[in-house]
Amino acid sequence: MKFKDFKYERPNYDLIKETLTNLMENLKASTDIQEQKHLIHEINAIRNNISSMSSIANIRHTINTEDKFYDDENEYWDEISPFYQELDTNFYEIMVNHSNKDKLVLEYGDQLFKLMENSLKTFSSDIIEDLQEENKEVSKYVKLLASAKILFDGKERNLSGMTPFILSKNRTIRKAAQEAKSTFFINNESKFDEIFNNLVKIRVKIAEKLGFSNFIELGYLRMNRVDYNAEMVDSFRKQVVESIVPLASALYEKQKTRLGLETLKYYDEKFEFNDGNPTPKGDSNWIIEQGKKMYHELSSETAEFIDFMIENDLMDLTTKKGKAGGGYCTFIPDYKSPFIFSNFNGTSGDIDVLTHEAGHAFQVYRSSWIEIPELLWATYESSEIHSMSMEFFTWNWMENFFKEDTNKYKYLHLSSAIKFIPYGVLVDHFQHKVYENPNLTPAERKSIWRELEKTYKPHCDYSENPFLEKGTWWFQQAHIFEVPFYYIDYTLAQICALQFWQKMNKNYQESWKDYLNLCHEGGTKSFLNLLKVAKLKSPFEDNCVEDIMEDVKNYLNKFQF
Repeated sequence: MKFKDFKYERPNYDLIKETLTNLMENLKASTDIQEQKHLIHEINAIRNNISSMSSIANIRHTINTEDKFYDDENEYWDEISPFYQELDTNFYEIMVNHSNKDKLVLEYGDQLFKLMENSLKTFSSDIIEDLQEENKEVSKYVKLLASAKILFDGKERNLSGMTPFILSKNRTIRKAAQEAKSTFFINNESKFDEIFNNLVKIRVKIAEKLGFSNFIELGYLRMNRVDYNAEMVDSFRKQVVESIVPLASALYEKQKTRLGLETLKYYDEKFEFNDGNPTPKGDSNWIIEQGKKMYHELSSETAEFIDFMIENDLMDLTTKKGKAGGGYCTFIPDYKSPFIFSNFNGTSGDIDVLTHEAGHAFQVYRSSWIEIPELLWATYESSEIHSMSMEFFTWNWMENFFKEDTNKYKYLHLSSAIKFIPYGVLVDHFQHKVYENPNLTPAERKSIWRELEKTYKPHCDYSENPFLEKGTWWFQQAHIFEVPFYYIDYTLAQICALQFWQKMNKNYQESWKDYLNLCHEGGTKSFLNLLKVAKLKSPFEDNCVEDIMEDVKNYLNKFQF
């Protein structure tokens, strides 16, 4: 069935609440494991239907934020989702306190119960109104970004539409494009400050109501971290400063020399080669055709997957008026269908989407045998391994997209991964500082951001842009607003994906087999236990980062541009 034919119907909350409450009461009273399994199956079928309706509404809203019907539905879900969260909480309480818990743990695995225990600590009916407010502020942020109408080169463009100009061979155009983009943020600075200020206040209030000393501990629980903590993350950040920042700085220095510049300005950072960054050699339809060919040749599993995605129109990839920015992958349980959303803009990022978001989609397609919503996806840092590793597993087919620019693409892709990690760690460190000190003024937050940039991105030169110089780059980093503490996950996953890159250079088939095993497991295990399945080292281990950087450095040094 094609996505346009997927049926959307707003669920009847009162009826669902009554049905689920009855089923949960029966589950609580049951003493027979077979009966309990049957009741859990029925409960999950209803919960999966709610998730399906929410996903369909969200996809259609982000495809066109100006569609009145789905805009209203989006507001409805902002209001109602905390009440569904309350029903989930009731279910979790019954499960973790069940008289037959030992047998249920044997049946469903201890990861499910750890996740449920986490969730119980993050929710109370006392915070429903606060969660509604948090949802509304996040929606305000999404709509504010989507509202960007930047007049540039004779046309009105959204933020994503500015990317080709930011990557222009002409330095004057690059600078003008970044300044035009900055103007949108300058004109809306007070709105971004207000939204973020409200979010910090709301989150701190929620944390206090739940009995936490600050939001950080709650933020980690919301991210479902069960086998690492803030101290381990802090230790990892130090590894990054020691082993990756110097390599990233050296790459920026090489870039400056390659471009023949006296100084590398902020508007040069994304521009790597004087004759232009590598770009796909065809339009959106051509890219999808090449993608189909690639996934058919990669493996029988990816062939089946890509045919399913294309035949059912489960991708919306091109940028258009009213469409929300960014890219994501989601899942619609009732149809066992992943969905990929993005904004193609004619840059190499279009191919990264086709590999990155397809990595997420491939994983959830492979683990769709799991009917328990909490275990379908892995926790965030593990999920990003699937996506980032798929980017590397598809390297053998990059010539199909980039032709004579293939080596440039591989260099750009690998060096960008290294340059990204310090930035990702910076985003995480910034959020720790913000929620450790929730009463900071907007100006103080910006000052902290800028100081952290000097640690993690010491090359950064905003001298020609006073707005960015005062520390406002993070306005465009959606995760900071939408999903606090979801960013270190990308950096941990990048270290794991680079290990897959190391392994596939030695034995591609063996490495692919480990990747398939990882995808199949979905979220049935914790992060560190999934690493064992994939035969990867933990990024928290001493020297893990340093060992990888040596191979990366040697590979990048082979290229002469």
